[in-house]
Amino acid sequence: MTRVLSVASECAPLIKTGGLADVAGALPRALAARDVEMRTLLPGYPAVMKAVGSARVVHAWDDLYGGPARLIEAEAAGLRLYVLEAAHLYDRSGGIYLDADGVDWTDNAERFAALCRAGAEICCGATDWQPDIAHGHDWQAGLLPYFLKKSGTGVPSVMTIHNIAFAGMVEPSQIDRLGLDPADFHVEGYEFWGRVSFLKAGLVWCDRITTVSPRYARELTTPAFGMGFEGLISARSGDLTGILNGIDTQTWNPATDPAITRFRSFRGKTAAVRALRDEMGLPASNGPLAVVISRLSAQKGLDLLIEALPDYLAAGGQLALLGSGDRALESAWREAAERHDGVAVRIGYDEDLSHRMMAGGEAVLVPSRFEPCGLTQLYGLRYGAIPVVARVGGLADTVIDANDAALRAGVATGIVHGPDSVEALSLALTRMVELHATPETWSRMARTAMRHPVGWDVSAGQYADLYRDLVPS
Repeated sequence: MTRVLSVASECAPLIKTGGLADVAGALPRALAARDVEMRTLLPGYPAVMKAVGSARVVHAWDDLYGGPARLIEAEAAGLRLYVLEAAHLYDRSGGIYLDADGVDWTDNAERFAALCRAGAEICCGATDWQPDIAHGHDWQAGLLPYFLKKSGTGVPSVMTIHNIAFAGMVEPSQIDRLGLDPADFHVEGYEFWGRVSFLKAGLVWCDRITTVSPRYARELTTPAFGMGFEGLISARSGDLTGILNGIDTQTWNPATDPAITRFRSFRGKTAAVRALRDEMGLPASNGPLAVVISRLSAQKGLDLLIEALPDYLAAGGQLALLGSGDRALESAWREAAERHDGVAVRIGYDEDLSHRMMAGGEAVLVPSRFEPCGLTQLYGLRYGAIPVVARVGGLADTVIDANDAALRAGVATGIVHGPDSVEALSLALTRMVELHATPETWSRMARTAMRHPVGWDVSAGQYADLYRDLVPS
């Protein structure tokens, strides 16, 4: 049995803002069948504390970055957890990263340095459970490998890059406050363009680096996608592995999904489409109903979609969008819904509605400029919503384009287009409308998509092999 401590800033279903939470929540269950015991360390946000209830305190600090803290051992939602209860850092209203005004919490550096410090102390014997490996996720866990190496404990670490666009940057004036060694503030240490980068600390001091798709691993070694880290990642290419994310196929299962009532197999798709149109206030139509479920940001290419929208609507298509994020994009999408009868927009996030949209959507659009893996297209495959995706990262790794050869071979599962271009996206939407107008071809594609493997079986085996390489015994 290999014991792994996973350190993450969010974990579904307890607390979630994006795909990192889905991965952190699904991986422990997937690895259990591979003889890997994974426990997850989370911040004690109000939602997490409510979920764990009364639990055993296994360690305490009189002063952890400005106040007392306790480490709680618990089980919730089928997960074995350590929760860092620190009211001065986590017990607050608003988002887990942002305040009510959408601005980063001013003490995010201390909040996630504390999480990393707690993870390192677990590895150093603070509890009666001793992990063989520490596995950190994204910049919020970036100081975990650093603190481990400085402790001399010998526990190896893995860092997973879910999105390199977020580097965890703070000013050098915080070095002492965070408990970092000032001698490590240099180009081969945690210094990044004159500032401290949590992510760079993780990438420099960890033993292995993974990211969430094979293509994204290759992209990260290039200036176009590396976000300034391409040199470091290229230098560590021998320690880099791209392991494709999967999805929780129990939670995302159209045959048993409690959030939907009209779609148990592809035969029920027509009824589900009709139900979604009714729920979103869209008129009846013979054209395709596409859905977007996304954070609204430039990365996701949703500004390009607004420009491509008029031609798509003129061809008979409709679109339903669920998401939030950039305030300017929120306003632009609200305006698009006001101008066009064929567009419905819900700003915010609703988990049950996202399931109904996958069931009732005939296509799901993911026109990202870059996409480390993406889970939305995997949900679409599972629910027979044809993915229309940009040829980047995990999108390219998971969707088979409906070119002539793929259609003749019966293996096409979606439409893949060039990224970062209104023209390429418009052409892809035109192809989608034309394919939808041929029901036999569309139905065959959707059924093929629903059979495509999207779970964790293969990827969990790759993680288990990686862990065993680090701890051969």
